Amino acid sequence: MPGQLPEPTKALPSNFISRLTLTDFRNYAELAVCFRPGAVVFTGENGAGKTNLLEAISFLTPGRGLRRAPYPDVAREGGRGGFAVHATVEGPDGEAEIGTGTLFDGAGEGGRRVRINGTTVRSAEEMLDWLRVVWLTPSMDALFTGPAADRRRFLDRLVLTIDPAHGQRALDYEKAMRGRNRLLAEDRRDRVWFEAIETQMAETGVAIAAARAEMTRLLTAMIGKLPETGPFPQADLALSGTLEENIGAQAAVDMEERFRQMLADGRDRDRAAGRTLEGPHRSDLIVRHRPKAMPAELCSTGEQKALLVGIIVSHARLTGEMAGSAPILLLDEIAAHLDAGRRAALFSILEELNCQAFMTGTEPELFSSLKGKAQFITVDHGSVGPTESA
Repeated sequence: MPGQLPEPTKALPSNFISRLTLTDFRNYAELAVCFRPGAVVFTGENGAGKTNLLEAISFLTPGRGLRRAPYPDVAREGGRGGFAVHATVEGPDGEAEIGTGTLFDGAGEGGRRVRINGTTVRSAEEMLDWLRVVWLTPSMDALFTGPAADRRRFLDRLVLTIDPAHGQRALDYEKAMRGRNRLLAEDRRDRVWFEAIETQMAETGVAIAAARAEMTRLLTAMIGKLPETGPFPQADLALSGTLEENIGAQAAVDMEERFRQMLADGRDRDRAAGRTLEGPHRSDLIVRHRPKAMPAELCSTGEQKALLVGIIVSHARLTGEMAGSAPILLLDEIAAHLDAGRRAALFSILEELNCQAFMTGTEPELFSSLKGKAQFITVDHGSVGPTESA
């Protein structure tokens, strides 16, 4: 990940989804819908399928989507056993056709395939060449008070949006750690085997920690550009973890050797625990409300939401500066949890970002300040109504 924060550039060129096609995805048997750049608002009653549309778009980036659901749960009940998402992406560099999904053969979980311009690609990270996707959902409202695993996943998603290699590093580390945990559980004592696995964990673990630390540094600097007395308060970000806390104090090769030795020395302890107790899989993201000098978890629900929105829009700005194109934002039920002033401020920021932002809500009135600026689409249980401008 580059180490310098560029000066902000106004109205960066952005890629956008111009057409989305779904097959057997959640409650959609078949759907094709066209979008314009800018704000897109899905409205409809609860359970109509608004969030399902956001989830489909979230599959146009590496990972398991905004719900992290098993693939059989994503496939439509009563369908053919798989699902497909296809998007036409347009931008300054031209047009791309991106398709992803699972096989319609009832084979179960398996993995999903990704095709770009008709060619199957080896890694889902190749989708990041065309678009970056960031989301904010109601389930994330408990981010600051929930388990550390949720905050690690949140931070890693932010890193992946800018640093495509981060996903593979995380997979490699998890695979090696599972191998080590299996050796511990089986009470194996093969020193050579342990050393090989722990060397891989050290190399990937330090790289993961370094990427997280760099993201935290750059994002904190971008958050500092928010107005001091604005609707979305500035946040201070820090990392808690064996490796993350020492990034910058030692050379990477020295940190790798230190972590490798730590794993070797901790085998008996970890064997008793039945798992690896030290490493980036145990780290945490620490967030503080800067104006109030208060831990985020002690802030009110409204303050936590405002902090989270501030982090997300700052990350969108950072992504635009680092990747050269603003990300696509998925904001589920965002308007219902913000007062009128904050809603208007958020919509203004989205316009400034020049990004395509998909939002959901039960009532169009919640988005009244977007009248004449947004594309409004009514969602009704597996279908969408006529597209209109509100």
